[in-house]
Amino acid sequence: MLFEKSKTDGVKKQELFSGISREGFLGKTKLITMNEMIKKTAFNALHKAAGGKMVQFAGFEMPIEFSGIRDEHMTVRNAVGVFDVSHMGEIWVKGPQALALLKKVGTNDPALLVPGQAQYSCFPNGKGGILDDYLAYCYSPEKYMLVVNASNIEKDWNWLKSQNDMGAELENASDRISQLAVQGPKAKETLQKLTSVNLSGLKYYTFTTGSMAGVKDVIISATGYTGAGGFELYFHNDAAETMWKAVFEAGTEFGIKPIGLGARDTLRLEMGFCLYGNDIDDTTSPLEAGLGWITKITDDRKFIDREFLAMQQKEGVTRRLRGFVMAERGIPRHDYHLYNAEGARIGSVTSGTMSPVLNQGIGLGYVAKEYAAFGTRIYVGIRDKKIAADIVKLPFI
Repeated sequence: MLFEKSKTDGVKKQELFSGISREGFLGKTKLITMNEMIKKTAFNALHKAAGGKMVQFAGFEMPIEFSGIRDEHMTVRNAVGVFDVSHMGEIWVKGPQALALLKKVGTNDPALLVPGQAQYSCFPNGKGGILDDYLAYCYSPEKYMLVVNASNIEKDWNWLKSQNDMGAELENASDRISQLAVQGPKAKETLQKLTSVNLSGLKYYTFTTGSMAGVKDVIISATGYTGAGGFELYFHNDAAETMWKAVFEAGTEFGIKPIGLGARDTLRLEMGFCLYGNDIDDTTSPLEAGLGWITKITDDRKFIDREFLAMQQKEGVTRRLRGFVMAERGIPRHDYHLYNAEGARIGSVTSGTMSPVLNQGIGLGYVAKEYAAFGTRIYVGIRDKKIAADIVKLPFI
């Protein structure tokens, strides 16, 4: 099977550099200045040949930018760009008890999935917080692939094993899989040149398996983290160079470019998508984070933290994750304080940047529920000033 080992091969655990935590792409990465014990994706040499500015991120050496964050951002919004997201983790959950395990550990309901569908969900941590957010790809009621955040692979793997009292088959395939995200309005035209799979038939949050650029058994999915449309391609590591060169050749007429982690962050933030380690973590509940839509609380479904989340759903939360746009010139950053008009602190910024599309500062942050209404004026503490901003509905664009 694709990317799966036989039962006799055993499971290789992902080894992450212990000094790295995922705190966001911008301002939290570390430039590589010496030989450090970090992992490299199969595209590492190609990134360097393309002039990528490499940083240490989530235990990997990854490109933060190539031609510049703003240029790369607008390339994805207007045409097509390619992200190496091979650092993400892939965990197979299989066997007769696969569905039972996923029902137990996730807030969303995997029983709603049919083969060929993907679902966004998160792992409650048993204390009301979020262990990680993930995508679940359904092949059948007895076979799923979970895509998890790079810095949480080992944590998620250990959590799944500890909760697997029903005997589902688990396999960590993270080291064997490469992944490219081809994003932008010209992504479909680019990739359709390389496959007989009808990409127009792949609706949002669905996937299939087929040949791409002569590479067999490629998982082709339509999920995305940019809001610009596009596809994710999963394949064996040894096909990485073939896939990279084919995709860039196919996209030449559209001005295709490699895209780094910096633009990935600004693109997802314009859409209001959460980043684990910034906007959600072990201290934030999915209901506080606005993820009630992936928290399926029903009488007949039991899952970790169900009772706590049901109580929180009934009684309400004391803070909410909200998007805000700067009403004055200023760029919000992670951990900046948020204030009301009287100068009392009401929350903190979790993510912030200058939106290349809006040419305004935008951000996400948790605010006391009294200030969570759309249109509310708040203030961001930037250095020694309090700069006005307004709570808005997401996405920003």
